[in-house]
Amino acid sequence: MRLRLYHHRDGARVAYWETGTGQAIVLLHSLGLSHREWAPIVSALSSRFRVVLPDLPLHGDSEDRPRHPYTPEWLTEVMAGFCLDVGGPRAAVVGHDLGAELALRTIVDGGYAPARLVLMGNRLHRPAPFGGRRALWRLTTGLGALPVMDLALSHAAPLVFRPRFGERLSAQRNPESRDVVRHALADVGGNTNRARSWAKFARRWPFEAQRDLLDAYPSLTLPVLLMWAEDDPAAPLPWAREALDLIPGAQLRTIPGAGFLVAYDDPVALARELISFCG
Repeated sequence: MRLRLYHHRDGARVAYWETGTGQAIVLLHSLGLSHREWAPIVSALSSRFRVVLPDLPLHGDSEDRPRHPYTPEWLTEVMAGFCLDVGGPRAAVVGHDLGAELALRTIVDGGYAPARLVLMGNRLHRPAPFGGRRALWRLTTGLGALPVMDLALSHAAPLVFRPRFGERLSAQRNPESRDVVRHALADVGGNTNRARSWAKFARRWPFEAQRDLLDAYPSLTLPVLLMWAEDDPAAPLPWAREALDLIPGAQLRTIPGAGFLVAYDDPVALARELISFCG
């Protein structure tokens, strides 16, 4: 795969990898992880598509300088610009967790109109799950705005989220899932810029219910696939069934025995469904 950089008009940088040829499919990963979340399905997809794998801002090798606002509007603008510039005007976009929310927002805010949209497990229009833990995470991460605490938190994060945490995200306890967490936190220790930027994001990203997304569902006229893991406690299957009734023409596919890290629990099924819908 080739590593490249997208430069947004305000100077923000998005690192991305691409492989394969043909129609572009852009894969947007989850909160706190990196493009490595998709590693098990890249080979299968690249035989049919030009696979584009960005690290979202604040993640992996992408933008983490604290001079940017890291608001929902800014993140949406950056990723809409990225999809248009790198994926082209009619790419298929696949998003999981935070990546799915950003994919939805690029359409709702009018920044980008993909040819097809795949939404994997995410909260959709609902409040973020695990409210108590989210509140604690927001409070702790917000301390990164303070001198000294930024350095302390940058070193604490890799100690709290050790590679074995990846197996907790895999319903099959796939040991290879450790690599996802290891890669996501590889450059965090000592990176005070990232700690201060995450503090901004934690304060500004809306974890409450998103009424604007709920109101926008009827206006989604593109083909939409809800690709749901059946054993992911962070995104229960009833949420997808509810959205299925609200988004015109949406389809629902499920993967039994898969948890949060679907690509590590059943890469064959996930790749097959994406190729079938986006091909």
